[in-house]
Order: sequence, then structure tokens, then C-alpha cells
Amino acid sequence: MRAIRVLSAALLTLGLAAAPAAPAAADSSPSPSASADAKAPTQAGTSFRTAAEMDQGQTATASASTGDYLYWSFPADTGQRPTVRATVKLPDTHAAQTWQLDVYDGLRRHQSCQYGAATRTAEQGTATVELACVLRTVRAWAEPWANDPLPGTYYVRLTVLNLNSADLGLPVRAEVRADSKDIGGAAAVDGSLGKPLVPGIAVKSEAEQDGSKSAVLSAIEPDDGWSSDWWSSRWVWTAVGGVLAALAGIGGYALTRGRGRPAYVPPGA
Repeated sequence: MRAIRVLSAALLTLGLAAAPAAPAAADSSPSPSASADAKAPTQAGTSFRTAAEMDQGQTATASASTGDYLYWSFPADTGQRPTVRATVKLPDTHAAQTWQLDVYDGLRRHQSCQYGAATRTAEQGTATVELACVLRTVRAWAEPWANDPLPGTYYVRLTVLNLNSADLGLPVRAEVRADSKDIGGAAAVDGSLGKPLVPGIAVKSEAEQDGSKSAVLSAIEPDDGWSSDWWSSRWVWTAVGGVLAALAGIGGYALTRGRGRPAYVPPGA
């Protein structure tokens, strides 16, 4: 019975240690704020190399002409499930237009949407069109042949697919926002990348080692830095599961062992 009490106390301690993890995970998701949007880009790039950098939780804006390719980029770390939303404000008079939102990872591989309307048609006279793409959860590591989302820079491309020649060059205004939900240990895998997929990060690492200054293609990074990938809530729940299994084993033994040899039965009988 003493062993049961000791293991029960250990289980209670682990439960108390794991309890604060839930609010911390919820707080890790970026929330909109006036200061964050004040630093958001007000123009978009025209290619992957010139993509406007934005942080998660910011609403980036851009004024462009119908037919332009608009590019933004944002960081996504391990365990996050990014959601990208775009709103395009169309001119008062226009023909039917089909707009599409595409998301690419740091290797410029197209990432499919888990759900959401990434392609929508704005009928004649429609004032706005809204697009959304919920990506799969970013993994810490994947096989070279896989197309799984990996930590690093993610590129957003917004463009119109079919366009009437009369609408070419008409002014439009776009708003793009990226948010993430922290999935936590449920998405943890064994393994991690040496470096996140961020353009120029290898050059930056060499420059830091040599003490020299060199240009870096991208300075984009999560506010709290890139995850080290060695810790996740899966460790806590693995320990809790082990303790519960030990308690179950002890309880089962206590119920099935019986009361032993009766006092009136002599030894060896």
C-alpha cells in the first residue's frame, strides 16, 4: 500500500506539472494588435525573391493592378497549423474573375490546403472576394521524397486566373493575414532539421561563426525564435501513461494475490 501511495503522489505531481501547459500553448498563437498591424507591410512583392515579409497575426495590405502577381512571406514553426486568409477589394465595374491563393514552403514546393476555399470566382459586380487556406501541421522532420510542411519561410501568392482583357490593369486592393494554431505534442515526430528552411540562413550562420557581416536574403523569424524540437508535451503524457500503467499493475496484483496462507494451515502442508 505504501508503494501505491508513493506512485499516487508522483502521478499528482506530474499532473500539476502538466496542467500549466495548456494555457501556454493557447497563448503561443499570435493575436491581432494595433502595434503589430502598424508594422505590417503595405505593399507586396512580385516574385519569391521580393516577397514582402510579414509576421503571423499581422494584416498585410497592398494596392495593385488586376493581373499582377502578389507575393508575401511569413515564418511557420514546428507544431503550428497555419491558416492564410486573403480579401481582395475589386473595382466597381468588372467582369467575372477567378482569384486564387497559393502557399509554398521554404523549398518553394506548393502546399495543398487541408480545407478552405483557395480559389473563388467573383461574379460581375461583386465588391470583394475572400479566400482561405488551412495548411497541414508543420512537421519537425520529413523524408526527402515527402511534401510535408517543414519549419521555415512560407510564401503566399495571390493572383487572378481568368481575366477579361477589359479588366486588365484595373486597380484592386488586397489584404492578407496568416495565423496559426499550436497543435502541440500530437504532431511531434522523431527527428528535426539542421536549420529551418529560410533563404540565406546558411550564409547567416557562416557569417556569425566568422564574425563577418554579409547580406542575408531573409531575416524572417518567429518572435520567440525557432523551436529546438527536442521537447514537446508528448514527453509529459508518456510519463503519465507509464505511471498509470504501474498503478494498474500494482492494483491488479493487490486484487488477485489473495490473503495468503491461513493461520491454521501449517507450513509445508
